[in-house]
Amino acid sequence: MSTKNKILDAAELLFADKGFNGTSLREITGLATVNLAAVNYHFGSKKELIKAVMSRYMDELSPRLESALALLCESDDKPTLHQVFSAFVEPLLHLNQFKDNGTSTFLQLLGRGYTDSQGFLRWFLTTQYPNVFAHFTQAVHKAYPELSAEEMFWRLHFTMGTIVFTMSSSDALIDIAQNDFDRDIDIAGVIQQVIPYVAAGVAAPIDFKA
Repeated sequence: MSTKNKILDAAELLFADKGFNGTSLREITGLATVNLAAVNYHFGSKKELIKAVMSRYMDELSPRLESALALLCESDDKPTLHQVFSAFVEPLLHLNQFKDNGTSTFLQLLGRGYTDSQGFLRWFLTTQYPNVFAHFTQAVHKAYPELSAEEMFWRLHFTMGTIVFTMSSSDALIDIAQNDFDRDIDIAGVIQQVIPYVAAGVAAPIDFKA
């Protein structure tokens, strides 16, 4: 394995487990068994390393997700919000073929970008992969055209919070499903459980008198 990939593999494991703020470059170099000069040579800074970790997954995810969302946007039929969010399932689960436990790791990393207040990462993702976000917001608007830009912002913000919390505790949820309900589910099952909930939330009636 190349030195660059050793650093990326070590960084993604630590970032997913401890967060971007909670992980030091010293910990990354220790796990990767490289020196700090190697990190500086390949990435230049911790921010650039974070971007590189996310790009490995986004480069794999975005073409499939763009295609799935584009189909909904280009269809003559009006999609449901359940269909919009379901478009994420196959592209996300494909990440398990890309890397072991890739789906869960990516979603944990994405969540860390929000909970660790990594504003630069959100800016990087929206500018580097604009078609994903454009197709998604277009699909949501097509499914629920009455939703204003402001309402869409709030509802998608709350949706992200739900998904981040769910994915950050996915291992515990899988254990609870097994122990309390005798249900054997995996990360795909967790995703399938959360889709109807977030779709219903985004689809809630607009009530300005509440």
